[in-house]
Amino acid sequence: MSLQTTDLGFEADLFKAADRLRGNLEPSEYKHVVLGLVFLKYISEAFETYYAQLAADEYADADDPEEYLAENIFWVPPEARWTHLRDKARDPNIGRLIDDAMEAIEKVPANEKLKGVLPKNYARPTLNKEMLGDLLDLFSKIDMRGASSEARDLLGRVYEYFLSGFASSEGKRGGEFFTPRSVVRTLVSMLEPKQGRVYDPCCGSGGMFIQSENFIEDHGGRRDDISVYGQEINHTTWRLAMMNLAVQGIDAEIKWNNEGSFIRDELPDLRADYILANPPFNISDWGGERLAEDGRWKFGTPPKGNANYAWLQHILHHLAPRGTAGVVLANGSMSSQQSGEGDIRKAMIEAGKVDCIVALPGQLFYSTQIPACLWILANDKSANGHRDRQGEVLFIDARQMGHMVDRVRRDFDDREIAKIADTYHRWRAKTPELSYKDEPGFCASAKLELIRKHDYVLTPGRYVGAADEEDDGVPFAEKFESLRNQLHEQLLEQSRISDKIRHKLWSEL
Repeated sequence: MSLQTTDLGFEADLFKAADRLRGNLEPSEYKHVVLGLVFLKYISEAFETYYAQLAADEYADADDPEEYLAENIFWVPPEARWTHLRDKARDPNIGRLIDDAMEAIEKVPANEKLKGVLPKNYARPTLNKEMLGDLLDLFSKIDMRGASSEARDLLGRVYEYFLSGFASSEGKRGGEFFTPRSVVRTLVSMLEPKQGRVYDPCCGSGGMFIQSENFIEDHGGRRDDISVYGQEINHTTWRLAMMNLAVQGIDAEIKWNNEGSFIRDELPDLRADYILANPPFNISDWGGERLAEDGRWKFGTPPKGNANYAWLQHILHHLAPRGTAGVVLANGSMSSQQSGEGDIRKAMIEAGKVDCIVALPGQLFYSTQIPACLWILANDKSANGHRDRQGEVLFIDARQMGHMVDRVRRDFDDREIAKIADTYHRWRAKTPELSYKDEPGFCASAKLELIRKHDYVLTPGRYVGAADEEDDGVPFAEKFESLRNQLHEQLLEQSRISDKIRHKLWSEL
């Protein structure tokens, strides 16, 4: 297999080749073995390329780690360089050599950002050393002899593709660290982050940041026009994100603690120009009982049993005065009336914070087969050179879009992503050449009066004139849970009234 190409598709061949070496190792465990080696390959090749440039410059000191900081390149000690490990691929102690390489990289003062990030368990007895040698041989075939920017792009694509592949292999667990690329691209294309601060309070493996920076480059901007901030509750996922961003050459401030963004907000003073987030759907154990009086709940206290409206308000809290946000949530968030969620949604709509709602098709995500939706939030609907949309919300029904990439998962193509984003851009544009028109069955601009008539329910099917207007896109399991909770509350109320009547009757006898 020749990997001396950057043509699309080679990543899939490489992943298949690597996956054949997995043996009986679980994808969740194998993921860290493989991605750690991809990372090691990248930083070593980037270092050696720049080392050769400095060595040819009589005014530079190629052996000074500080020389590499300005180029966002990590210093790699001799014992950690890929060429050294490649030559030792068949050494029975190769696992220990890889662990030593990771430790040596972390110990370099100039590599402080990598402290505690790299995997260091390659020497464990359960890991097949022949498999490690085969992986070293496989990744050694990737041609990195081009320009440094091409090398970064190549290994960055490999890393991202492998993240996607492992997410697919892990199924539900995989979705915890990886948001499908087409969903991220849809959000980024709609928000168009060009300069300022980008934030993700549940950043997973960092895909939102990477697509934001790719967007900037694709539109002729500079990567350093944005600053990247994030937080992640899972330490293993945080490590994946740190390696992913390093491979992509992205400098970011990503925080971790095991309590999460609600309980211990690591960036309390941050006000971001763009927020992109895919929080875990309908999470119940988010610590709501400890945060009943929190200052972030400006539109109402979120229910203790569901974090959806806690995420929305946390994001609005961190949004700059002219900022916009894109959030992926379960479909129930558009219509739920239980535990005060309907009142919070009403308050957000009346305050003019909801700009656009997009209903997505099912099977887009690795972690769940249920359909989800996108919430586009705006702090100021007249800002950033767009027309004043106060009192309006755009609804897009994309449930019929996408194509099946395999038996279980759907994806958007470039044309479909562009259609969703262009519809939103035309709707908010001032310029007459970007005129917007409702498209029955797909999109509609609704006034606040109409939304009030629908009791502040935001399911697009109610507004766009879809063929089956009664189908609000909420999965049966979510509807059943909502109805069960309502029935429980009604039975409790019935019991309370019966007791009151009984008490009154007996007291009058």
